[in-house]
Amino acid sequence: MERVYAALARVPLFRNLRQEEIKLEPLSGTLTNVSYKVTAGAAAYVLRIAGEGTSDYIDRAAEKHNARVAAAAGINVEVIYFDAEDGTMVTRFVEGISMHGEQDWSREVAAPIRAALLLKRVHRLRKVFASRFDVFAEIEDYVKLLGGWPPTLPQEYYEVGQKARAVRLALEASPVPLVPCHNDPWPGNLLDAGARIYLIDWEYSGMNDPMWDLGDLSVEAGFGPEQDRLMLEAYCDGAASPALYSRLELYKAMSDLHWSLWGFVQHAKDNPAEDFWSYALGRLERCTARMSSAKFDPHLDAVRADRPPTLSLRPPPPGAPRPTGALTKGSIR
Repeated sequence: MERVYAALARVPLFRNLRQEEIKLEPLSGTLTNVSYKVTAGAAAYVLRIAGEGTSDYIDRAAEKHNARVAAAAGINVEVIYFDAEDGTMVTRFVEGISMHGEQDWSREVAAPIRAALLLKRVHRLRKVFASRFDVFAEIEDYVKLLGGWPPTLPQEYYEVGQKARAVRLALEASPVPLVPCHNDPWPGNLLDAGARIYLIDWEYSGMNDPMWDLGDLSVEAGFGPEQDRLMLEAYCDGAASPALYSRLELYKAMSDLHWSLWGFVQHAKDNPAEDFWSYALGRLERCTARMSSAKFDPHLDAVRADRPPTLSLRPPPPGAPRPTGALTKGSIR
């Protein structure tokens, strides 16, 4: 608890309060950070202490900027304090239910629709996020991090490399305008407050293809074809094109590959929150199954041939990164 009280002492809001004036309650739901509900008088807040080593792969200055932009738009909870040096953050506490576990996505028809409309609000923010999320570059960074630690990556990872390169080339052939994206919309980051849903935890936020967010949500929430349809039709205000469904499928595969590598990094760092080796192997196995499906190559062809892009969003704000022919010049190993 010394670390917690030391973090609170750095926050101007709590600096002059005695420990006995503060009530702390640990919060669950995070795998890399530690969070507490902090009650001081009649007000309640959330203190987030960043996990050790997370600065190796998270840009805290960008997170600070992006989280505040989203909060100003009413999408994120209010950010009271953010130290970009160590990742300590204080936000306003919002009473709500995490949509991870408590929410049955397969039976609650409105859930995929509400989540899709929330992501659409993110993508239409008229601000430029202070970072770029490129899944292929992210994967390469994880591989570089893992290069100095045992154990080595399993052979299955190298076997999906050729398909991952094919995905990159297909997306390069049909670029879309980059927009603000959350990039980690798993249900645990969706807080249902009744009248609205808040999207929290902006660690991986950045400018990206908006279909990444929808593909990642689909994977993390365990959507089937019907939930994907509800999500896309809500997002597109009507029927989505076959090419857009194919783009979604490519990002679903890359989501599993990305979070598999993330899991291997957590295992290498001895994160005790979960059995990350098994988690990473499971995600990698699912990625391999997606890429080995008879439907995957037709999805690649459909995205590669899709010109102009099927997704029509308003023009990006001035200063936004422009789509180019290459998301990254590196290769997936």
